[in-house]
Amino acid sequence: MNRFGSKHRYNRRKFLRMALGLGGLTVAAPLLEACGQIVRTTPAPIPTPNPTAKPNPTATPDPTVTPKPTATPSPTAIPAEEMARVAFVRTTDRAAGVRRAIELLGINPVQGKQVLLKPNFNSDDPCPGSTHPDTLRTLVEELWAMGARSITVGDRSGMGDCRSIMRDLGVLEMAEELEFGTTDFDKLAEAKDWVWIRLPESHWKRGIPMARPCLEAETLVQTCCLKTHQFGGHFTMSLKNSVGMVAKYAPPNDYAAMDELHNSARMRSMIAEINAAYTPALIVLDGVLAFRHGGPHEGTLASSEVVLAGTDRIAIDAVGVALLRYFGTTAAVARGPIFEQEQIARAVELGLGVDMPERIQFVTGDPDSEAYAAEIRQVLLQR
Repeated sequence: MNRFGSKHRYNRRKFLRMALGLGGLTVAAPLLEACGQIVRTTPAPIPTPNPTAKPNPTATPDPTVTPKPTATPSPTAIPAEEMARVAFVRTTDRAAGVRRAIELLGINPVQGKQVLLKPNFNSDDPCPGSTHPDTLRTLVEELWAMGARSITVGDRSGMGDCRSIMRDLGVLEMAEELEFGTTDFDKLAEAKDWVWIRLPESHWKRGIPMARPCLEAETLVQTCCLKTHQFGGHFTMSLKNSVGMVAKYAPPNDYAAMDELHNSARMRSMIAEINAAYTPALIVLDGVLAFRHGGPHEGTLASSEVVLAGTDRIAIDAVGVALLRYFGTTAAVARGPIFEQEQIARAVELGLGVDMPERIQFVTGDPDSEAYAAEIRQVLLQR
C-alpha cells in the first residue's frame, strides 16, 4: 500500500482516468494583475564561500526507515503562513529523492487534474544539462499515484529540436510505457497558440509570447536542474526553466523573442518577468549533480547530492544559489546577498514568492539531510 492508498499505482491510475475521462488541456483562467515597479539594488560584497567546501560524507540512510520530517527553525519568529517550505533531501538516488521530497512537502495539487509537466529539455546533454530520465520517470509515476487525470510533458528547446531531444533522451519511449502525452512548443505554429503577456514596467519591448498550453493548463508542475548559465542568465533553475515556455520566433510575424532576451542587458530581469504569467503547483529540483561553472549544456560538475521540492520559485532558486556557492561557483553567482541576484530581486518585486531568506523553511526527514540543510542555510543567510 503506498501513501496515497493504492497498492498498484497503474491500476489506480487507469481507474481514475476511466472515471474522470481524458481530454486536452482546459481553456482557463485569467492571466495577470498589474505588477510593482523596479527597485534597482547594488549588491554589497561578501566573502566568497570556500570553493573546496564539501558536505561531510555519511552513510546513506536506511531506505526502510521513514524518519519523522524535521522543519529547520527560522532564525526569526515569522508566522508559518509567511514561510516558504522547501523539502531538502540529501541523496545520490534520484528516484528515492524525488519520492521523499514530495512526501516531505505533504501536498497534493494534482488530484483529478490535467497536468502539464515542464522539464528542462534545452539540449540532449546528460543531466544536469537536461532533466535526468530517472527524475522524469519517478515524477510522472508520483503524479499518477497522486491521482492526476492526465499528464502531458511539454517544452521548447534552445539548443536543438525538442522532439528530437525527447527521442534521444528516451522520453518518447517512456511516454508510451507510462501513458503520458508529449508536446513540443516549437511546433505551435499558429498565432492562436501563443498569448502575449504585457506587464507594466516590463523589460520586454513587445510583451512576452507564452505558449498557450502553459497558461491554460489546469495544473502546471515543473522539474529543473541545478546549474550556472554562461550566456548571461548567471544561473538556471526554476525561474529560468520558464524560458522554455516562451516562443523562439513568435507567430504571426516570427518576432525573434529569444534574440531580444539574450541581447538585453536586463536579461535576468526579463527571465523573472516570464514567471509573472503563471504559478506552478509543484517544483522538483534535481541537484544530485550540478554545474558550478559553465552551463547550461556542459560545465564543471559538483556532487551536490540533493533533491529539493516546493511551490515557491524564489525559495527554490535561492536555496539553489546557496548550494552553488557552497561548492564554489562563478563570480557572478557568488557576488552579493542572494536576494540581490537580479533574477531573484526582480521576482521579489513582482511578488512571485518570499522576499527574504529568513522566510525559507527547510523540511528534512533524516539527520544527514538536516545537517546538510543547516550548512546551506548559513550560506543562504550571508549578507
